[in-house]
Amino acid sequence: MATRDIAAAMQRVEAVLKRRPEVGIHEDAPATAHWESGTRVVAKHANGTQIVTDMPAELGGSGDQVTPGWLFRAGLASCLATRIAMDAAAAGIELAALEVLVSSRSDLRGLFGIADATGEPVDAGPSEVQLRIRISRMACRRRDCGSWSKRAIVAHPCLRHCGVRCRQRCASKWI
Repeated sequence: MATRDIAAAMQRVEAVLKRRPEVGIHEDAPATAHWESGTRVVAKHANGTQIVTDMPAELGGSGDQVTPGWLFRAGLASCLATRIAMDAAAAGIELAALEVLVSSRSDLRGLFGIADATGEPVDAGPSEVQLRIRISRMACRRRDCGSWSKRAIVAHPCLRHCGVRCRQRCASKWI
């Protein structure tokens, strides 16, 4: 969809939400996970889309599918990239390229309930999440390039309440 079409669609939805805010509240599509065997799980959407996850061989899986943790990072990256693209369209900005990389650090001891050296429990989830955003747009002015994308980061539902570090680069050509 072209930038102007995205902007027009967003304007229509925004106008409706301003008139009738209650229509903005809705149930999100559920994700249903079915265990197949071992550590292999199939997550399904009501529209038929399926995503298979499995753990690496070191943790008893086959290692031939993405892990649930990677799927979490992929979801975060694609959600933020979509939000930035929508904000760019709303601002009338034509993107040439956009890339969001989400990385994290985890401590496997948490999966096994192993405490750290002080006896404190170790979390099984990611303790550090980092975002790297690369943006290229047509006729970019470096000083204002990041302002609209920073708004997207601040407004992101998953990032608003957690301490995620973000490094952003913007250029008039892809870097």
